[in-house]
Amino acid sequence: MQETLEVYIGFDSKVPYVTDVCAFSLSRRATIPLRVLALNQSVLRECGFYWRELDPLASTEFTYSRFLVPALNGYRSRAVFCDNDFLWLSDIAGLVDQLDPHAAVTCVHHNHEPPETIKMDGQVQTRYPRKNWSSLMVFNCADESVQALTVETANTETGKFLHRFEWMPDDRIGSLSTEWNWLEGHNEKPPEGAPHVVHFTRGGPWLEEWANVDYADLWQVERAAWEAAGSPRIEAATGAR
Repeated sequence: MQETLEVYIGFDSKVPYVTDVCAFSLSRRATIPLRVLALNQSVLRECGFYWRELDPLASTEFTYSRFLVPALNGYRSRAVFCDNDFLWLSDIAGLVDQLDPHAAVTCVHHNHEPPETIKMDGQVQTRYPRKNWSSLMVFNCADESVQALTVETANTETGKFLHRFEWMPDDRIGSLSTEWNWLEGHNEKPPEGAPHVVHFTRGGPWLEEWANVDYADLWQVERAAWEAAGSPRIEAATGAR
């Protein structure tokens, strides 16, 4: 029997349905068993996993909580994190097939220097090395290097330390092809079809000012399908198994 892959998705209380549409797009195309969970900051605080003070520079409610994924997964097996503004258009099994079994953490190695100064919902667009590497991460949670990413570390270390992967030796960071975290407004569109995963990193079509970005129509189709299916909500991560 194939092991279930845990996937953790960022959650923003201002637009909770965005996480659900992301999860819906992921789950209905998957051919491998998944358990999909939301990183709801309020729930993580109640469970004792998250206690950071609010950071005015954090652009999302899951800016730091994404680094709790290995701990939430019990430092066992593989686990995936992705931002909530993802639209999955392909089977995640294809991503799993790309993974280097010897890598401790795997991501798309973007060279992302956004020209915008403002992104989604009026948030400041920051620039830093390895920007957007942490928007999709596949952790080998049992790896010794990943186990250095403790609950304490996720709650106390700086954004620089966490998002630039300073907690991980460079030679343990595996690479995925760009189409698994295709940055809208930055990466070149494929000549045919669509990327495996569209990342609306500047702002998504649920926001009026970003209603006409590339592949916005596909996100709206996905939202309609989610609503037709009864608007299913995903459970929040608590670390319980």
